[in-house]
Amino acid sequence: MTKYKKQGESRKFDPNFKGPIHNRGCTDILCCILFILALLGYFAVGILAWSQGDPRKVIYPTDSRGQFCGQAGTPLEKKPLLFYFNILKCASPLVLLEFQCPTTQLCVEKCPDRHLTLVKAKLGGKEDREYYQQYCKDGVDFAKLSPPELLRDGLCPTMLIPSKAFTRRCLPALGTMKGGVVVVGNETTFNDGQGVNINATEILEASKKSNVAVEARQVAMRIFEDYTQSWHWILLGLVIAMVVSLIFIVLLRFLAGVMVWVMIILVILVIGYGIFHCYMEFASLKGEPGADVTIRDLGIQTDFAVYLQIRQTWLAFMIILAIVEVIIILLLIFLRKRIMIAIALIKEASRAVGHVMSSLFYPLLTFALLAVVIAYWAITAVFLSTSNEQVYKVFNTSECEYSRETCDPKTFNTSNASAQCPDAECLFAFYGGETLYHKYLILFQFYNVFLFFWCANFVTALGQVTLSGAFASYYWAFKKPEDIPAYPIFSSLGRALRYHTGSLAFGSLILSLVQVIRVILEYLDHKLKGAQNKFAKFMLSCMKCCFWCLEKCIKFLNRNAYIMIAIYGKSFCPSARDAFFLLMRNILRVAVLDKVTDFLLFLGKLLIVGIVGIFSFFFFSGRIKAVEEAAPSLNYYWVPILTLVVGSYLIAHGFFSVYAMCVDTLFLCFLEDLERNDGSTERPYFMSQNLLTVLKKSNEEPKSVD
Repeated sequence: MTKYKKQGESRKFDPNFKGPIHNRGCTDILCCILFILALLGYFAVGILAWSQGDPRKVIYPTDSRGQFCGQAGTPLEKKPLLFYFNILKCASPLVLLEFQCPTTQLCVEKCPDRHLTLVKAKLGGKEDREYYQQYCKDGVDFAKLSPPELLRDGLCPTMLIPSKAFTRRCLPALGTMKGGVVVVGNETTFNDGQGVNINATEILEASKKSNVAVEARQVAMRIFEDYTQSWHWILLGLVIAMVVSLIFIVLLRFLAGVMVWVMIILVILVIGYGIFHCYMEFASLKGEPGADVTIRDLGIQTDFAVYLQIRQTWLAFMIILAIVEVIIILLLIFLRKRIMIAIALIKEASRAVGHVMSSLFYPLLTFALLAVVIAYWAITAVFLSTSNEQVYKVFNTSECEYSRETCDPKTFNTSNASAQCPDAECLFAFYGGETLYHKYLILFQFYNVFLFFWCANFVTALGQVTLSGAFASYYWAFKKPEDIPAYPIFSSLGRALRYHTGSLAFGSLILSLVQVIRVILEYLDHKLKGAQNKFAKFMLSCMKCCFWCLEKCIKFLNRNAYIMIAIYGKSFCPSARDAFFLLMRNILRVAVLDKVTDFLLFLGKLLIVGIVGIFSFFFFSGRIKAVEEAAPSLNYYWVPILTLVVGSYLIAHGFFSVYAMCVDTLFLCFLEDLERNDGSTERPYFMSQNLLTVLKKSNEEPKSVD
């Protein structure tokens, strides 16, 4: 008796209970009001950000005066590229701190394509002078002023070197000759016009510093090129994934038992083929030059195809797939009896989905709402991050007490800083500000992130309550489909929005708090990567692990609480408590049966991803001779393959999430049915005959009256 008190009291028989209660009231009103106020505040932050922000700061590079290069409708419209007077100064550690090179930056029409010093340009012909003058500041009398005067006032660069436009910035046209010699425009050294020879390697280091992630950006550009070449094939693959998912679910409706076993066998075969393919690649590389190099020796390479040329890569793939294969086979052997019950639940879920076909299209509404939430968050984040004002600082090459202090370019030439530091310049440094708005800008960013999580979780919760309410209506209809109410999805959605907005906001708020804490921990972990404090790193890792587990537990409890809310119409806390105690009273069934169905549905997703992934691999790698010419030429053929794998998984997850919610709802209703009823004529079971047969239970036939 004590045991059941600790786990709550079992459900009592109620002759009036016929499924989701229609006569219900509003729940968690205070949280509903809080959510509405938070949304109003979110809109206010968005309006404020849109009025202050300027996305052009992200799109266009900015010169030393804070002007946008290439912006339409401005004098710099035909000058889209940013040119650095002295790229070597970008090698300064200051770049990593303030993300701005301490050198004059100018908007230009095109990047220099030859090496030319200021002295040579002055001594050369008219063509050289005109060419050089376009890389000097506007309004400079290039012919009248001498080279020392031009350099003293910072009006022109000391020299030009061959450059190429990269991310709208003129960076040295670096190359590598045989033997690893770095060259710029086929030259290894340059004279800066002042008697100093500059090595091309020094320019390489400065170029890397001027664009901290230059290598990563090169990879990103190649990936972007691959997307432009293969986007239509990716869309076609995603449509195929959607069609395959839909066909799979329709087949489950009629052939659930057979499909589950076919799915299990196909997953084993697909993984088995993966193992075989990896072995064949591993064996074919035997004796090939360089194939025995280890991944550790190879290091990090931007050309990922290199890894496929070594045997260790294929050996690693083969071992991973073999481990997955063994785990799946062992699980199938030890859980074969539970799989039969799980198949019965999936069959019942197939019937429920068949009678509530509109449930298959509900994920489209969820995707649309999530897309709106993500778009609003992203746009607001961009406007907030670009709502700072232009900040100018003193940059100099010699000792100066005003160095790195804030300055005004309009009055700088008449200021003390200019008088005491003749070589100093007032250059644009970064975007910031000292107004009240700018002081609280970080809080607005945090609020934007927090409301993003809250709104996204609310949309997910709304979908779970809507689907569970519709499927509960199916389960508790004694005569199916006659007793199923009309338009169960719309009825359930209406009840959720009318009565339980506060409860959904409450549950999603709890989850959002944990997720925001996890984001903060990830941020701290990123900041502490270079720290030497091992204890702090250990504690941070423990906290990250704990909050990850906490998030998973809250998601599980929320999901079941939403099912109880959809059925009984209670507040969030009582519903969460009832769901928790119901699951605790049936912990063995929960631990095995519910998780087995999740595992089987996961295998379904895996099969769809495997089918799309294998066909895309053969297509994009050019291994299908019939369509070899149609396959696009790519830098990395794994880019569209990986995109299709992730995209097809998300599509399959969208369709199978309906099934998963249906199974979870039917499972909770099934547990309640076992507690409420006993199969007698007064208290018959509501479960289907198929489930009754698998559980070896039955409803008594009504006795005939003589």
